[in-house]
Amino acid sequence: MKAFRSGMKLSELKSLVRVRRAVRSISHQWQNHKRSCKFPLALTMGHFLAVLVSSSAFAAEIPSSSWSQLFPATSPTARSYLAMTYDAASQKVIVFGGYEGGYLNDTWTFDGTTWTNVNTPTAPPGRANAQMAYDRLTHKVVLFGGYDGRHYLGDTWLWDGRASTWTQAIPTHSPQAVTGPMVFPDPNGHVDEFGGFDGNFYQGNMWQWNGLDWIRLHPAMVPYARSSAAVGVNTFANQVVMFGGLGDVNPNNTWTYDGTTWTIQSPSIQPPLVYASSAIFDPNLRATVLFGGGSGGVDQNSTWGWTGFNWRQLVPTQSPGVREGAGIAYDVALGHVIIFGGQDGNLLLNDTWEFTP
Repeated sequence: MKAFRSGMKLSELKSLVRVRRAVRSISHQWQNHKRSCKFPLALTMGHFLAVLVSSSAFAAEIPSSSWSQLFPATSPTARSYLAMTYDAASQKVIVFGGYEGGYLNDTWTFDGTTWTNVNTPTAPPGRANAQMAYDRLTHKVVLFGGYDGRHYLGDTWLWDGRASTWTQAIPTHSPQAVTGPMVFPDPNGHVDEFGGFDGNFYQGNMWQWNGLDWIRLHPAMVPYARSSAAVGVNTFANQVVMFGGLGDVNPNNTWTYDGTTWTIQSPSIQPPLVYASSAIFDPNLRATVLFGGGSGGVDQNSTWGWTGFNWRQLVPTQSPGVREGAGIAYDVALGHVIIFGGQDGNLLLNDTWEFTP
């Protein structure tokens, strides 16, 4: 069965048929872009010391870690580029859609033990590479964007976990229709959307859902335009971190956002450039966990942690296999991060793993 290949990045190659073909050229694009781009290279002494202290504390707190495979009685079908988040209203993880040779529009929930297929009266049209996040002020999950094999999507859907229903929102304003948007909780509790790929260009605009409409935000600086980047939100420090992805301007950088200002960071070490990786904040670790992703057309299975100042590679005693386009969430019922699905080359996956720091 063919894995998800389309809708992410092919304007430069005139066709919107195969993502991986374009991805294989990303390293060549990066070499060209970096010659004309300037990036901050130096840390102040204070920042450097803070990085060392943070990294040392991080290492001391985690003598060992491991990924463990879970074996629920039933699971969603194998798929990649699904949308997945934790829904605090129902206290369950929710999965929507993805790609399994076709574009799915099914809804599943996970309570820490069991995956359940939820038959909803209505549902968003089938899609892959959409994203969603929980809005703690409206108590709804907000789904945006994606690709259905023919069109880049710009519709907004709301999941009410208490009623187990989807409702299409009809906002007056909306972000550009894109695949691979970054959708994440803002420190103020609402849901933000950044970037994505519209079939011709990578986007660099930022929007916020206020419960009824999308409001365009105008920070003084934003990350370089990109799609399919990793995003995690440190709820203790109210810090968003964004890393990697696909873009015409070098996306091999780490940015943080405090609810007002985006700042490009200068970590002493960072993961290899990856797209379609999976990232989420782990309160046990007090760090954002990043797993897998594709890198130059080769899928990865390394695990990294963002401490707030620096990246540190973790070395779990066991890890899931290499993959891109997997779903990730922090499951409060389990008290651990879980990942589900994704693809390893052409192989679509439907395994569930939990991370124990």
